[in-house]
Amino acid sequence: MELRQLQYALQIAIDKNFSRAAEKLHIAQPSLSQQLSKLEKEIGLLLFQRTTNSVEVTYAGSLFVEKAQAILDMVEQLKREMEDISQMRKGKLVVGSLPITGAHVLPLVLPVFQERYPEIEIMLMEETTANLEHLTASGQIDISLLSLPLMDDSLTYEPLIEEEIVLALPPQHRLAKTAEAEKRPIRIEELREEPFIALKKGQGFRQITLQLCEHAGFSPRIVFESSNIETVQSLVAAGMGIAFVPHMISRGAWSQHAPAYLSLADRPTRMLVIAYRKGRYMSKAVEAFISTFKEVVEQQ
Repeated sequence: MELRQLQYALQIAIDKNFSRAAEKLHIAQPSLSQQLSKLEKEIGLLLFQRTTNSVEVTYAGSLFVEKAQAILDMVEQLKREMEDISQMRKGKLVVGSLPITGAHVLPLVLPVFQERYPEIEIMLMEETTANLEHLTASGQIDISLLSLPLMDDSLTYEPLIEEEIVLALPPQHRLAKTAEAEKRPIRIEELREEPFIALKKGQGFRQITLQLCEHAGFSPRIVFESSNIETVQSLVAAGMGIAFVPHMISRGAWSQHAPAYLSLADRPTRMLVIAYRKGRYMSKAVEAFISTFKEVVEQQ
């Protein structure tokens, strides 16, 4: 059994397709099939059930893939420890990010990091909160930019930014006029009858929206959902509803027809963190990235 065979099995399990897996592994599909057959023959078990249109992981295959991921993660950690001991500057860092946050923060951080550490390759993965937590806990991602609370107990974090949450609503909305006339922030209780536009399930900020409304004594009436915060804001600007958004999103009008942004009475916030698995070896590249991130954020 070879390490590359573990990598092959893992990629097939992820893609559930031999052609896509072979493409990502940069090998020919017949070679991939041959290596898998060789592995299955060696262990005497079928890892994948092949049909004309799909590839399904067998029970034995799911156990094999789980252990293979753990072994490959240990090998990667060992490699990084040895690189750090020999003071090599080369390496790879896999960074996970929420699409909302990554689009506004990472363009400030990544250029600085790459200038300081040009030999370290950064691989960026944008996913939902749930997927990022899973990928980080399993070692497929080194660190992830997330917001609290974290659902996976195997993760820990470094705090980065505490950011205010604001209300986005159509410019001609009655509450926008009320707030302007009375010079006051909006109470969340006032939004009980309003139609909400929210991010889809699996996005951390959706949970923040639900919690804010729950604390105010009601469940939001969600009329539209999107996986993209820009779409949410477009729908708000078009008069289709209201939404809670992070303050960083509200800086300036990103289109000709932007929503109005108002402060909320209790000034709710979210905490952005860099999350990583408890007990996982913290490479020099990871330490350098976290240090650079904090430095850049403090300068903003």
